[in-house]
Amino acid sequence: MKTGLTLSEVDVRIAAIRENLEELVEQSAADSSAGHDDLNAERIAEQEKELAELTELREGLLRK
Repeated sequence: MKTGLTLSEVDVRIAAIRENLEELVEQSAADSSAGHDDLNAERIAEQEKELAELTELREGLLRK
């Protein structure tokens, strides 16, 4: 997990990941070829994992 980030930096990263997820979902819907489905799913899963980690970090920062 990322450490040493300020709440503001975490918020910026969360916003960027949410934008990336929106774009990846749109790309996935537009490109339904079998070869790309796995790659798109993997990218989405990676972004969702990072979003979860940053959200947890954000919650920890708010508790301080």
